[in-house]
Amino acid sequence: MIGKVYSSEFKSYQDAKTGRLVTQLTTNGSNNFHFYFTDNSFTYGNSEILFLSDRASMAANIFNLFKMDLHTGEMTQLTDEKVGITPGYITKTPESDLVVYVTDNKIRKLNVATLENQIIYEEKGRVHLGHPHISPNKRYVGIARNEEAEIERGANYKGFKETMYATKRGWITLISLDGHEAIDVYEDTHWLGHFQFSPDDDTVAMFCHEGPWNLVHQRIWILDLISRTVKACFRQGEDDCVGHEFWTRDGLVFFDNRRKGHDGTITVNKTQATIQDEHTNQVPYIGLVDKKGYIKRKLDLPYYCNHYHSNEQNTLLVGDEVEDLVLINIEGDKAEIETLCTHHTSWKTQNTHCHPTFSWDNKNILYTSDRDGVCNLYLINLEEEC
Repeated sequence: MIGKVYSSEFKSYQDAKTGRLVTQLTTNGSNNFHFYFTDNSFTYGNSEILFLSDRASMAANIFNLFKMDLHTGEMTQLTDEKVGITPGYITKTPESDLVVYVTDNKIRKLNVATLENQIIYEEKGRVHLGHPHISPNKRYVGIARNEEAEIERGANYKGFKETMYATKRGWITLISLDGHEAIDVYEDTHWLGHFQFSPDDDTVAMFCHEGPWNLVHQRIWILDLISRTVKACFRQGEDDCVGHEFWTRDGLVFFDNRRKGHDGTITVNKTQATIQDEHTNQVPYIGLVDKKGYIKRKLDLPYYCNHYHSNEQNTLLVGDEVEDLVLINIEGDKAEIETLCTHHTSWKTQNTHCHPTFSWDNKNILYTSDRDGVCNLYLINLEEEC
């Protein structure tokens, strides 16, 4: 029920490996997970987060939107979608005043203060709606749309490679937040994803050619929304396997290059989904790229993390290794790694991925784990002593 308030479920424990204090934010047996790190669940001011949960549903994995006060732990239900919000297909403004999400074949906009909720777009054809993203000026939401591929998708990246090969038409679409217009600004012959506006320029965005990283020839593209032209963001070579791109707060594109043979996945078997045991002497690295697609900085990163997220200054990364979260200092010429805590998530589905995220003030790390059998939210304050 919209407006229903749930009591705090906070409990804290010391991590067995590092001794750091971890606060488990959700504990009632429901599934809960935060927004993808490109959207950041934290609200400016860092006193609350928005997250998805099935705690109010009659069946598991029917997710609705909730707001949590990080001081009191109280949670307030903000939506009541009977079929649920499509997991991962939700975005918000940094201020958390507006939320846009996909439910069924519709895109809805929520005013968090008034709880006014309206449909701003409805898909009529056999087209799959992707992950939305709101422009900095709050005039448009952008989204990658793709023809429906008749491929069964499931846990452990089932159908991931097959969907890439099956998808031959994709569109980048801008939808006005008042719902009055929808414009296809770019069409491609690939599976498109990860659309993101630049945080400091409403006329620039990026998107990706989706699929196993080792099979995608050119992953990241910069889109000029005025001329409606694209350019490669870091031109890939044959042995480059690139992904998990995001805009840094100063308007650079971050990417992870795993190098030859890496498909960018991890499964419950703690292996890749489509490539097994291909060993090379190539060192993975990360890069920061400007809006023209040119590398401004790259740094060897010979570690295995599934995702990275950076602090405001681009000097510290948080990453999710197979069993642990790590902090990686990238301020100097050589990366320095430190174990933050264990996470012990299963990696079975996208919802179980940790997706560790910095708060806006860099003091807290938020992540998801199903270490207890269901997905829960966890928080670490980096300023607290071990």
